[in-house]
Amino acid sequence: VTTVLLNFENAGISEKTLLNLVLSHGFFYGGLAQFCAGMWEFATGNTFGATAFTSYGAFWISLAAFIWAHEGGLFAGAQELDMFLYFLTWGCLSAGLWLITFR
Repeated sequence: VTTVLLNFENAGISEKTLLNLVLSHGFFYGGLAQFCAGMWEFATGNTFGATAFTSYGAFWISLAAFIWAHEGGLFAGAQELDMFLYFLTWGCLSAGLWLITFR
């Protein structure tokens, strides 16, 4: 849900106020809920689930915080390269987790 809402915002097919909804979903649904799921997976001994859920929960929390700060002018100097490197590192983690699933 969070990814779909963010893509509506990125594609420009929504009202600008959708960003508020994307941020709230990023903090709580995509972020906090997945992070908590990772902690529960850790408690059951599932290290892969703990790593994946906790990492992607942290991803959504950090992305929402970055967008929120950027829109507020705190990171006004952030460029496209910054976001490219941010998403590249998360893409590498995703690729690594995907490869691990084949063992």
